[in-house]
Amino acid sequence: MTDDRVYPASKPPGAATANPTFPANKAQLYSANRPAYRQPASRRRTHSRGCCCRCCCWTIFAIILLILLAAAASAVVYLIYRPRQPSFTVSSLRVSSLNFTSANHLATAISLSVIAKNPNKNVAFDYDVTDITVYRVSPGDDDVVIGKGSVPSFVHGKKNTTLLKSTVGSPPGDLDELSAGKLKGELKAKRAVAIKIVLDTKVKVKMGSVKSPKSGIRVTCEGIRAAAPTGKKATTAATSAAKCKVDLRIKIWKFTF
Repeated sequence: MTDDRVYPASKPPGAATANPTFPANKAQLYSANRPAYRQPASRRRTHSRGCCCRCCCWTIFAIILLILLAAAASAVVYLIYRPRQPSFTVSSLRVSSLNFTSANHLATAISLSVIAKNPNKNVAFDYDVTDITVYRVSPGDDDVVIGKGSVPSFVHGKKNTTLLKSTVGSPPGDLDELSAGKLKGELKAKRAVAIKIVLDTKVKVKMGSVKSPKSGIRVTCEGIRAAAPTGKKATTAATSAAKCKVDLRIKIWKFTF
């Protein structure tokens, strides 16, 4: 009996074996679709930012250095000259008129003398026009303006004593009814009125070749009592207990002492 089955032929020698193909996975698909890597163009921006930061740092450093140098120079000037505040004393106050000419209008005429002393050997003061305000003082009540005056500008030299004189006139406006009523009662009873004097001006301090900017100065003198005259003769106020407080801040460049 004949065998009709077919057997596969054997591979010829030297024939190459084909590699099997498989479908692409997700990683391969992502790598194929991803764009090519490009080097970022931010080096110039980073470099410019670095330059700006360095410029800002140097600017801040220069400003701080200038401030420190100015502070050191101010301290040296202060230590060399050691400026002290001037002192003020009320030497006399004479009342020629202190009465009401109408319901609330006060007629005032006061002669005031103030002694200003400069205790410094190497410091001078250059004063602007000084405004003078005279107040009637009453405990528990607001101060009431009863007179206004001024002193011309002057230079207060080193180790100098200057006598300042002024005539204080009536206040610029009428008094309110309550203040006028209380003052009328005191004047009618011929009682001495407690008075406060305030001097306001600006001053420039000279220390050698150094001149400070103008600074505000206020002198407040309290402890004065004055009575209105009963006739044509002026009355003299009691000033022995008067004390004057000086409020002055000396500026050297931008620094205050």
